[in-house]
Amino acid sequence: MTSSFRFVFDTNILVSALFSKKSVPRKAFDKAVKEGEILVSLAVVDELNDVLMREKFNRYLKEADRIQFQIVLLQEATFIEITETIAECRDPKDNKFLELAVSGAATAIVSGDKDLLVLHPFRGIPILTPRSFMDTAWSD
Repeated sequence: MTSSFRFVFDTNILVSALFSKKSVPRKAFDKAVKEGEILVSLAVVDELNDVLMREKFNRYLKEADRIQFQIVLLQEATFIEITETIAECRDPKDNKFLELAVSGAATAIVSGDKDLLVLHPFRGIPILTPRSFMDTAWSD
């Protein structure tokens, strides 16, 4: 059964969730998986791959573990084809999350990025910090 709750996580939140299993971003990610589904797009997956494969992360986590996280994410997430180009964020690199949310009829976007948070709500889609997301009841 597919949940009616659909969540977009920005790349920084996904990376934080991977690197710190007790962090608020990880708790928010786990809650989203439990109560709904994570949405991804090709642009989001590409950015996540680029970030996770940066050499600076080698001292924190093995490359194999980072790849495994991506594999599990892709197996569990719902892939969304982008149907609308959006250019409304003051940081153009963040438009991909708005496009994903709109194209995937997201329930919420989870981000710590001020360039996204300032747009809350975006076309009726809440943009929440991981802490605010944790404080929101999504279950029916």
